[in-house]
Amino acid sequence: MTASRPNLLRGLASFSGMTFLSRVLGLLRETVIASVFGANAATDAFWVAFRIPNFMRRLFAEGAFSLAFVPVFAEVRARGDTDALRRFVARVAGTLGGVLLVVTALGIWGAPLLVRVFAPGLHDDPARLELTTALLRITFPFLLLVSMTALAAGVLNAYHRFALAAFTPVILNLCMIAGALWLAPHLAIPISALAWAILVAGMLQLAIQLPALARLGVLSWPRWGAAHGDVRKIMRLMGPTLFGSSVAQINLLLDTVIASFLFVGSQTWLALSDRLMEFPLGVFGVALGTVILPALARHHQGTDAAGFQRALDWGLRTALLIALPAALALVLLAKPMIATLFQHGHYNAFDTDMATLSLTTLSCGLPAFALVKVLAPAFYARQDTRTPVRAAVVAMVVNMGLNVVFVLALFAWWHTRADLGNGLIDGLARVPGLHMALGAASALAGYLNLAQLWLALRRQGVYRAQPGWPWHLGRTMAACALMGIVLVLGREWWPHWTTASSWLRMWRLLILLTAGGATYLATLFALGFRLHELREA
Repeated sequence: MTASRPNLLRGLASFSGMTFLSRVLGLLRETVIASVFGANAATDAFWVAFRIPNFMRRLFAEGAFSLAFVPVFAEVRARGDTDALRRFVARVAGTLGGVLLVVTALGIWGAPLLVRVFAPGLHDDPARLELTTALLRITFPFLLLVSMTALAAGVLNAYHRFALAAFTPVILNLCMIAGALWLAPHLAIPISALAWAILVAGMLQLAIQLPALARLGVLSWPRWGAAHGDVRKIMRLMGPTLFGSSVAQINLLLDTVIASFLFVGSQTWLALSDRLMEFPLGVFGVALGTVILPALARHHQGTDAAGFQRALDWGLRTALLIALPAALALVLLAKPMIATLFQHGHYNAFDTDMATLSLTTLSCGLPAFALVKVLAPAFYARQDTRTPVRAAVVAMVVNMGLNVVFVLALFAWWHTRADLGNGLIDGLARVPGLHMALGAASALAGYLNLAQLWLALRRQGVYRAQPGWPWHLGRTMAACALMGIVLVLGREWWPHWTTASSWLRMWRLLILLTAGGATYLATLFALGFRLHELREA
């Protein structure tokens, strides 16, 4: 099985390279949106309307569907019947598309109810409620389109062709940038340009996948196949997997509910914080999970327990090597990053301070989120959905409780007597900064989810740590410590981030990131790290 080792690294490099391009454009997208629209009631309405179908997109595109589909696809492909494989894909496409067509129709029809459920704080604000509902009706069909795109990506990933699937988010970012800059000025409701851009992007994302499927010989007209044995197996696996693979996204959606009661702008500040935290998580965390799943499924199908453990160990080591310094950099450079990227046009210094609060707390959970992306496929590759769903439900319930406790604790600490003039609910909307409590709760819930998965793997005897872990952890922590010292010194040397010019902020941030990254890598190599270690899957 040694031949699989470089394949994992090449797959990670291919997927991460395209994802990096997508995330860079994603940051540019958020910069444009912040500059054009600012942080206000209209942008809050858009982020709520986008977050609902986007939450479901992440369940399918990066979670439940791929995790359920890829192992079953590997089984069907292993039988060696190309015609049967093509019919299987057609039946999956027909069944998934048919179900989601109904869901999409219900979502458009029931948009007012969905907004009231996921943003109950808008109940007493008819104008914001109406705008959010109108935007949701435009964005909701994105769920159908992107889920079919996820099916195509799952097939390509099973063939270890990761680049095209990772490239598709680039289309979404380009469409949203175009919508903000060129379409918005021509519409009566400018923010609706972003909603229309999302719908167009969904169509384009699906269209570019189809030629690649045709070249593989698996493209055919979708057919209903709910009674097909392998399709039913996917459906059975997907049910619990919806929870087990996406606890972080469920927590973010719950944050949307509570943030609807908070200071105007909280939804936007949380969205921008999530975007920055998702940059390293998407480039490496999601990439690792996507690349490692087919390998784990192949090892499981071949009853190669040693290969399974090596692949999982490689994923965990690689995730920590990247997630730990990324989390530290996001925490220490939260304000410089937000000021540099987003403080332009209608986005002001107050918005920078508010987004810094949530980015700082949310980023503390990045190592947990990344490791969960690696550990979860170890269960799904073996078609074990019970264990991760139990862990996810526990973490989700705890997150809900922590959200309430942390928000109320901060409110009790920060509020004045005047804030309680019209009761607690009105008081929550008067005190800025409470949204940082939601980031802290999500981070802690992520570590709880991680701990449960880790203990389950150890208890089941599926994973045994390979030699060298203490040295790997010690070396990584030492490099992070030195990098942290460099970043803190640089941040103290240049303290005025909200008042400096845009160009000065940019150059200072580049210098800090370069110095921090160079310190981290230099320390790793000085302590004996070598690149060939990443090929030992």
